Amino acid sequence: MTAMPAPRPILYSFRRCPYAIRARLALLQAGVAVELREVDLKRKPAELLALSPAATVPVLDLGDGEVLTQSLDVVRWALSQHDPDGWLTRDGAARDAHLVALTDGEFKHWLDRTKYPERFPEHSADASREAAERCLIEPLEAALASLAYLGGDTPNWADASVFPFVRQFAAIDAASWTASNWPATRRWLANWQSSPLFAACMVKVAVWQPGSAGPRFPA
Repeated sequence: MTAMPAPRPILYSFRRCPYAIRARLALLQAGVAVELREVDLKRKPAELLALSPAATVPVLDLGDGEVLTQSLDVVRWALSQHDPDGWLTRDGAARDAHLVALTDGEFKHWLDRTKYPERFPEHSADASREAAERCLIEPLEAALASLAYLGGDTPNWADASVFPFVRQFAAIDAASWTASNWPATRRWLANWQSSPLFAACMVKVAVWQPGSAGPRFPA
């Protein structure tokens, strides 16, 4: 008797969420197939809430009770399955870990205040923008001054983890970003945004309906 193939892991995602983008980039890079369930964050499905009461995305259900609810855990898991370009083993580990920690900590704090100044009236949008630039864009610019990517000639896990948040920051005021004094970071961001990997990551899918199967990702 032929054994039934194991079911694919299930990824709950939201297309524009930077945390979910980094997870999908890693899955694409690793070539690991999942069932993609695109979530309407205003109507979170019960299946997602049962796996993660916080109901943030991404959430990766590996089956057998194993669930990953942090985006960096999804990145590491995907690349532990297959890492064809050595995303996890490139030089610069301490620097990269520091930049990713800044991204998820202080930079995300100021990113939210730059994007939604009405929610944080204690800070002006300009002051928040300047703080965001000081905490992450300045050290990122320094790191990229002599490199195409943090991974060197090609990206690594830190590039994929930081990029979605810098993309979101740059889009808040595109004219200001274009005129900014961050040439290396602007070049790096443009390279990411025009990459086939990012194009595949951002393919639109319909919101998942309970009782149905989500599409295979990568397609």
